[in-house]
Amino acid sequence: MLLLFLLFTIVPLVELWLLVQLSAVFGFWTTIFVVLATGALGAALARWQGWRALYRVQTEMRQGMLPAQALGDGALILVAGILLITPGVLTDVLGLALLVPPFRALVRKGIQLWLAKHLQVRTTTVWQGPAHPPTGDTVIDARVIDANVIDDEPEGPAS
Repeated sequence: MLLLFLLFTIVPLVELWLLVQLSAVFGFWTTIFVVLATGALGAALARWQGWRALYRVQTEMRQGMLPAQALGDGALILVAGILLITPGVLTDVLGLALLVPPFRALVRKGIQLWLAKHLQVRTTTVWQGPAHPPTGDTVIDARVIDANVIDDEPEGPAS
């Protein structure tokens, strides 16, 4: 909760301070242009890389592989796009950095390590049948035979 409070109060204040400092050095209109240009350029780059990540996900799934890395890249590209359309210098720098594949791989690896350390997966099995669950894996294959029909051919779809 404290982290969210700091994220939504301190970061915008730092962003505002940086924009004021940049406008004092480069001028107001130049600063506005740079903020708008990085947003537009970043959104275009994020869109392009997002399509590439989606193509990788589809290709890996067609090959029967789990597209974990491509999905992670897609999620980080989405975060980069959100950061790039948010006005500010820090968010633009972080968003552009996430669009650089080596940096994105480093961030993805850090997230994987954090998840491995802090996430536990547990499974349970619930039996909702008779009072005693079946023992063993016995499968009975049976066929219903009508005594009034004399036919040795098994029933199946007609050709």
